[in-house]
Amino acid sequence: MWIELCMLLSEHPTKVTSVKVEPVIRQGLQRFTDMTGKLWISLADYYIRKRQFDKARDIYEEAVKTVMTVRDFGQVFDVYAEFEEQLITLKIEQRTKHGKTEENELDLQLRLKRFERLMERRPLLLNSVLLRQNPHNVSEWLKRVALYEGKPREIVDTYTEAIKTIDPKLATGKLSALWISFAKFYEDNSQLKESRIIYEKAVLVPFVKVEELAEIWSHYVELELRHECYEEALKHLRRVTQAPPHKPSYFDRTEPVQNRVYRSVKLWSIYADLEESLGTFQSTKAVYYRILDMRIASPQIILNFAELLEEKNYFEESFKVYERGIAMFKWPLVYDLWTTYLTKFVARYGGDKLERARDLFEQALDKCPAKFTKSVFLLYAKLEEEYGLKRHAMAVYNRATQSVLDEERAEMFQIYINRATACFGVTHTRQIYEQALEILPDDDARKFALQFAELETKLGEIDRARSIYIHGSQFADPRHHNEFWRLWQAFEVSHGNEDTFREMLRIKRSVRDKYSTASSFSAVQTEAAAAAATDEPADPMAAIQKDVMFVRGTEQTQNSQANNPDEINLDDDDEDDDEEGAGEGEQEDNDGARKSKSGKDEEDGGIVRQVVPDEVFGKLAEQVYKDDDSGIPQ
Repeated sequence: MWIELCMLLSEHPTKVTSVKVEPVIRQGLQRFTDMTGKLWISLADYYIRKRQFDKARDIYEEAVKTVMTVRDFGQVFDVYAEFEEQLITLKIEQRTKHGKTEENELDLQLRLKRFERLMERRPLLLNSVLLRQNPHNVSEWLKRVALYEGKPREIVDTYTEAIKTIDPKLATGKLSALWISFAKFYEDNSQLKESRIIYEKAVLVPFVKVEELAEIWSHYVELELRHECYEEALKHLRRVTQAPPHKPSYFDRTEPVQNRVYRSVKLWSIYADLEESLGTFQSTKAVYYRILDMRIASPQIILNFAELLEEKNYFEESFKVYERGIAMFKWPLVYDLWTTYLTKFVARYGGDKLERARDLFEQALDKCPAKFTKSVFLLYAKLEEEYGLKRHAMAVYNRATQSVLDEERAEMFQIYINRATACFGVTHTRQIYEQALEILPDDDARKFALQFAELETKLGEIDRARSIYIHGSQFADPRHHNEFWRLWQAFEVSHGNEDTFREMLRIKRSVRDKYSTASSFSAVQTEAAAAAATDEPADPMAAIQKDVMFVRGTEQTQNSQANNPDEINLDDDDEDDDEEGAGEGEQEDNDGARKSKSGKDEEDGGIVRQVVPDEVFGKLAEQVYKDDDSGIPQ
């Protein structure tokens, strides 16, 4: 009702005289915040209908500067722009109708300038809306600065207003970026003194995170370096890395960031680089050792320090640095330290300190994840090949095949075979191939079986090669791995005979049937699972009654004897055996005995008694026949 009243008052300004329209609408603005845009438009429309255009413009200006949402701003601004366009159109029509006059021309030019200014102000007005929603939004303040490009005074005012407005604890985004941008503005305008003042104020801001304060200090140092003020840069770093008396923890949020920034790895890295470039070797060592003592070093800092010591020929000291770094970190962060340390140590001492090198490799492999073992094992094996014993190198390769990831195992076996061939000859690889065939998955085992068979063929071991083909055939589905069977067929054509070729075909059929059965069984299981998931009856009793069928007793008795398709028909075997060994008389007696007993057997529950051939009993059957006139073995 209130909204309808406001609309009614704005549409009929001359007819409503007993109500003060503007106070009513402004009260509606306070009550209905979701209708702010429409209410502002209604108030301006009220004055337009009263032909008070300047007052309407003031209402629009007030509206675009006070609305809190982008939607309301868009509504008011579009109507405001349309209002200005209509006034300009009206002035042009008046000039056309009454002719040009100096007063009309000035008024028209003024309105055109006002309209252009309004359109230029739109991005700033929209940015103001977003800042009214969240005055602590750093990115929006930076966008506002960019909108004032080319206007130094407005830029400085914007930076100053932003710094005064934003609360560091409520800031959205990095507040440090605002301070750094402010300082760079003065630096770009060759006002180095003002830029330093900004940085000095920035390092005192109570940021929420230590990283933001460290970012301020790092840019402060870079400012001095860009202007070749190297001593000032070192002075800043010594100042910020000076520990407070009570030395609080880096993650102690109860302490201000100014007391915790001395443990910033970023600042210490810059400090070490500057000392290495500008200071002495001893001062640089002191900085690195302070980093190690505080236990804030990163793996890259350890590598840089060790490399610095190595350049100055402090090899043992560099190795101690590696060991301190390894003690500080765990896998996988320690991977680069171990590989670099082992490589440097072997390059330095070679075989002179072989036992120490072996101990280092064993320490590196202890608790090493399978993902990183491959490179360490290869370095270890290379050490043994060049400075140790070949058999030790083979033992290392063997351990590697058991420790690496599954997807790297085949490659590791191939390296093992190649190195064994180079060191001991091809005959030493047989045991490796056999081990690979037992461990590797089917795809890799099939490839190694082909390599193994080819090796045995070259050595003239035809029977061994054939056995390998037979063993590898279990990994090769004839429907998908035709290459394996093609090579085996070519092998049999070249080195086999009719029997071996026929055996190869028999094995191929057997393997194909095995894979076909497995595929069919898997498909049946999948279909059954799908049917169970989709067609499961709601009533369990209905499902039982559906599966159970009741029959009469006589029919059940007749059907109780299930037919076994795999049952062996001994009658046929007996007839064949009798034709080969027994006489015609004995055959007739056996048939008669079998017929005489068949009726009795059917009465005894359907159990059929079969006649055992005479050849089973041998000479014992003759003695039985002499004792029994029936001629049927008992």
